[in-house]
Amino acid sequence: MKKVVILLMVLFLIPVFVGAQTIENLEFISPFNDGLSAIKKDNQWAFINQEGAIVINFRNDLVPTKFNDGNYPVFFNNRCLIMKEINEISYFGYIDTSGKTIIDTQFLNAQNFQNNEAIVLKLTEEFIGKNDVLGKNIVQYKYYEVTIDTDGNINQYLTPKGFNTVLDKKYLKTPPEITSRKISDNLYAIYGENKNWTIIKKINVNQL
Repeated sequence: MKKVVILLMVLFLIPVFVGAQTIENLEFISPFNDGLSAIKKDNQWAFINQEGAIVINFRNDLVPTKFNDGNYPVFFNNRCLIMKEINEISYFGYIDTSGKTIIDTQFLNAQNFQNNEAIVLKLTEEFIGKNDVLGKNIVQYKYYEVTIDTDGNINQYLTPKGFNTVLDKKYLKTPPEITSRKISDNLYAIYGENKNWTIIKKINVNQL
């Protein structure tokens, strides 16, 4: 009888020990947000759930956000910022809570989502002519401050005129700054070339 009791105890305990997970030598552990906490090890970030299981493995493309208690990647509206370098220029996008890329790395800068909306710098390319001597097309690059939804669709252009830019690592050593701000659920503050602010209303895309 004793052997049966011991065997049953072993059978019940084995799953507990097998399922337990110990994560050691961490450099940083963030507060939970959207049910996930960012952890740092060897200069890479991962995410754990509230049971302590790693749900997004350690990777080097997660973008930290500056908070009062430290700098770390975070999920808002089930979206987290990622960054990829192409020709030494940074491009930003978003993953979901499974680690899948939902919005490709295409923006020159991007902010965290707030109420299912984020401000990003949308890059465009415009053909303006051709260099017959070199046999190359001449293009002009501009970026716009726009708002997007959690699927990456543009909701509103905050700077309709846009800003000219050069896609060169010497010119874009750091991402261009996002100057527009969301100041309420329905209002944005736009910083102009005259160094003054303009307040505009949010467009309700459901009514377009």
